[in-house]
Amino acid sequence: MDTLHTLFFFIVTIGILVSIHEFGHFWVARKSGIKVLRFSVGFGKVLWSYQKNPESTEYALSAIPLGGYVRMVDEREGEGVVKPEDLPFAFNRQSLGVRAAVVAAGPLFNLALAVMLFWLVLVIGETGIKPIMGEIVQGTLAAEAGFVEGDYIQAVNDKPTPTWTETISIVVSSALDGDQEIKVKVKDKDEQHQLRVLRLTESDTENPSALAKRLGFNPWWPKLKPVIGKIIPDSAASAAGLKIGDVIISADNIAMNDWEQWVGVVKKRPSEAIQIVIERNDVQMPLTITPKAVQEENQTVGKIGAAVHAPEDLLKSMSVEHSLSPLAAIPAAFETTYFYSMATVRMMGKMLVGKASVENLSGPISIAETAGETANMGFVHFVRFLAFVSLSLGVLNLLPIPVLDGGHLLFYAVEAVKGSPVSEKIQAMFQQVGLAMLVTLMVTAIFMDIQRHF
Repeated sequence: MDTLHTLFFFIVTIGILVSIHEFGHFWVARKSGIKVLRFSVGFGKVLWSYQKNPESTEYALSAIPLGGYVRMVDEREGEGVVKPEDLPFAFNRQSLGVRAAVVAAGPLFNLALAVMLFWLVLVIGETGIKPIMGEIVQGTLAAEAGFVEGDYIQAVNDKPTPTWTETISIVVSSALDGDQEIKVKVKDKDEQHQLRVLRLTESDTENPSALAKRLGFNPWWPKLKPVIGKIIPDSAASAAGLKIGDVIISADNIAMNDWEQWVGVVKKRPSEAIQIVIERNDVQMPLTITPKAVQEENQTVGKIGAAVHAPEDLLKSMSVEHSLSPLAAIPAAFETTYFYSMATVRMMGKMLVGKASVENLSGPISIAETAGETANMGFVHFVRFLAFVSLSLGVLNLLPIPVLDGGHLLFYAVEAVKGSPVSEKIQAMFQQVGLAMLVTLMVTAIFMDIQRHF
């Protein structure tokens, strides 16, 4: 069921974003007077189609729901393919400005969709954990910057941080963007405003997973009693006979004072039996539990498949709701889209020159998993995920790489300078190079996905 759930939302994600991309090409082409033969959602065999008359556009749903395409009248498809009466409406006969507008419309529609989705998230609002610093570990960037437990983070590089997730996102994006000094405004326990400055080295900005450890940013959370609040079916906790409400009294004769201590014991004992004493209905009893071995950040740790019981009033006190009015959300949505677009461009540039790790790449497996996870988390989380992927798709397609829309725009720029189109032979040669680059990029992304997954 989890696999089907993930696959479904992956198809929904790709279907929506690529269809919007193709609709951009379609809409501008139609408005420019170009004759569009077919607008298809999906590839392959046509399952359903509608055409008002033989001279109008055919709208189709095709068998493979991982994208779409727009077929316009174009003489380059072959001699005699275009009817004489359609020649004035052929794409290749349009002015340079019109052709450039049609090509640019796809990625620009993706960026516009990202703005609208970010706007929707801001208006609906999202609930998150308050951005309060937890325990500061010595030797981390947070410790070096002078952070103390209880610091309430208010802004990073003057960008407001309403939730912990937004805080981490801005800090990591700023770091990967090349900022070696990140200014964090906080309010300390004494209600005094302070400025903490994270000072990074160039190596800190190359790998997001290594950066996360170096940062030492952990959210503040009160000590919770080791009480079972949730048990996953077919887990080690279920097999051992643990039940919701059980209190972990001791593990291997060591008293368990809080949940964090218990988690530490479990993580250190993958596939090893632990003798525990629990309290259930005021009665203490012994149990044996064997944590399952799980790969986590290149090491094997123990997991029992159980979560802590957190009192509802405690969760409410730790949560914060953030939303904006529809009017105030408009500039904020544009600002968010611009910020992450620039971060994406700079990260791609750094990977190209070898100053950033290819571990930053996400392939289809990672995208699919994230689609399923965010869908489970709720509508707002899924919409926010769609915004980020749409933004990435728009930025990627604007890169001046042959085969991509940005590559065609590059050819048009050359045409504008020299006064005549780039020869088809040269275009074909560069498109082969561009295709090789894309295949290499895709293979690398899939390889990184498999490495992360297993």
